[in-house]
Amino acid sequence: MKIIKNKTVAEDSWSVLRLNEGDTVEGVDVPSGQIIVPLKVWLAQRAALQQRADIGVWFASDERAEALRDDVAKFSVIAVDFPKFADGRGYSIAYHLRNRLNYRAELRAIGDVLRDQLFYMQRMGFDAFAVRADKDIQDALQGLNDFSLSYQASADNAQPLYLRVERGGAR
Repeated sequence: MKIIKNKTVAEDSWSVLRLNEGDTVEGVDVPSGQIIVPLKVWLAQRAALQQRADIGVWFASDERAEALRDDVAKFSVIAVDFPKFADGRGYSIAYHLRNRLNYRAELRAIGDVLRDQLFYMQRMGFDAFAVRADKDIQDALQGLNDFSLSYQASADNAQPLYLRVERGGAR
């Protein structure tokens, strides 16, 4: 599978573990290899998983970044799931991971990820995107450059536009 990572299309070496009906967070088998597990699985199996360097964590849209406060530095990848295009709660999770918990490694958007969202996700701190399988990844890559300027402050620029531009004329 391919993802967008650091503004280029790259091979994805990570797998995302999704629970099947009937699976429990305590009893689900976490396979070997680079695997991104649900936050609830990490919390339930932390003692067994914490020695593995090939574990990442993904957040559901109704979970809070603060749940990983003590462990955030352990992960080389954290993902946030967007269950549907219109669900924007993942933006807040990303912002909190970057700005409140100071997470600096790969932050990946997974789920219903479309071109129209990428510019805004990038502004919140995402640097990797698993675009929905039925969409053209090369086309989606162009979504990172849809706009040349942004007005608001965000994770990618702490100053709003009015503080970034020099104004001429009398005051």
